[in-house]
Order: sequence, then structure tokens, then C-alpha cells
Amino acid sequence: MKSLTWVRFQWDLSAFPATSSPLPPHYQINPASAADEAELRKLFSSAFVLDSTWNAAMEEVMAALGNWLDQAFASSTTVCLALRHGSRIIGASVVVPQPESDNHLAPGPCVLMEYRNRGFGTLLLESALRLLREQSFSRAVALTRENSLVARYLYPKFGGVGVPITEPNLLAA
Repeated sequence: MKSLTWVRFQWDLSAFPATSSPLPPHYQINPASAADEAELRKLFSSAFVLDSTWNAAMEEVMAALGNWLDQAFASSTTVCLALRHGSRIIGASVVVPQPESDNHLAPGPCVLMEYRNRGFGTLLLESALRLLREQSFSRAVALTRENSLVARYLYPKFGGVGVPITEPNLLAA
């Protein structure tokens, strides 16, 4: 079995842009509520299942995803940002504002398949990084698989720098 390669991305939030990118009309990003939990779990699950780069680690990733979402919905500090088109949630990202965390985006930006390639992942990433910066974080960190869609196209934005790491314990994140 081929070994999995992981990448730790890091952003210098002191160099983060001062202004936010505008959202298209009829879209908004705001914190999700407890009532959104079932819809968000489905959204995150489908995002990982539909990205074939996760297939080799799907069992571990789905266990970690469940753990991350359990922690996010039970925490008073973790924020789940929901991207809405009208009343429908079409994307989301969890932000873990704990200085000691080695994964501030667990899970990171995910967008429904029919809304991809429109810049919504970038807007979610920007919102997540801005939230950490507003909470006085000087850096943000996220883990992902090498060659995953976020590693190739999303996380390098806003100055994200990836460094290969040994396989992390995702359940501890």
C-alpha cells in the first residue's frame, strides 16, 4: 500500500490583506447555528467523498471528520462558517481559534460540487483566516493531503506555504 503524504500549510496573518473580498449578491458567510448541524455534516462528508485523493485514507478521514465536527458543535469557541446562497448552505469551514492547535481549519473550506470553481472556497478561506487574525492570531495552520484539491489550488492563496510532514494523527487534531 502506498504511503500517504501530508502537508502542513501555514499563513502569516500579519501580512493578511486588510480588506475583505466582496461576496456576490444573494450570498453570505456567517456563523452556523446548531440547527444547521445535520446539513453541515452532509456537506463536509460529500466534499471528502467526492475528492478521489482522499480514497486511500477515507476511513481515517471520515472518523476524523466526525470527531472534528463533534468538537466544533460542542465548543463555545470553535466557529463553523456557513456560506449561504439564500437559505441553502452551499459551503462551510470550521475555524478552531486555539493558539496551541496544529490545525486551525478542521475541516477547512468545503463547497458543494455544483458551486465549485466560482471562488467560494477562496472566500471561505479568506473569512476563516480573517476571523483568526481578528482574534489576534499571528499565524494560521491547516493540514491536508498532498495533491488534494485544497493543497493544489486553495491553500497556497493568501501566502499559504505547505511543508510535507509525517503522517499526523488526525483524530488528535
